[in-house]
Amino acid sequence: MTRIVVVDNHGQFTHLERRALRDAGVDTEIVDNTTPPADLDADGLVLSGGPDMDRIGRCAEYLELDVPVLGICLGMQIIAAELDGAVGPGDYGGYADVDVRIVDDDDPLVGSLAPETRVWASHADEVTALPAGFTHTAESDVCDIEAMSDPARELYGVQWHPEVAHTAEGEEVFENFIARCR
Repeated sequence: MTRIVVVDNHGQFTHLERRALRDAGVDTEIVDNTTPPADLDADGLVLSGGPDMDRIGRCAEYLELDVPVLGICLGMQIIAAELDGAVGPGDYGGYADVDVRIVDDDDPLVGSLAPETRVWASHADEVTALPAGFTHTAESDVCDIEAMSDPARELYGVQWHPEVAHTAEGEEVFENFIARCR
């Protein structure tokens, strides 16, 4: 059975990420972001959302593991910041429903959602410049980089929260990620 570990970055929806994976038939658990990388026995990792970059534990080290990684909100920002992209404050701020346009319909993570989807997202902080090797895969009127992917390294990120009921096609995002982990 495919095993995907959710790395807890102290976000309010981390338990919902685990539940979404469990409901999709995946063996999953939540681990603290200070867990040594060698202790993570997984076919894939989800870097959860969280309050700020000062509490990301060992997430940078997890990006060096040879497994697919999905960063959600802060998790996506961690990927960008650690791989020499850029993160900055968003113009919009707090949580809201957002219409997201898929700009790469061949993307393995979000391409199947094309041409657009409705999501629940926070834009207090957001990725402002892609790391080298990443493709810009989704955008909205409030955020230029709503999603990004580097399929060669199996690294993916979404600014929004696919685990919450307010996100229209969140289950599909998880299913697409699970397919990358098999």
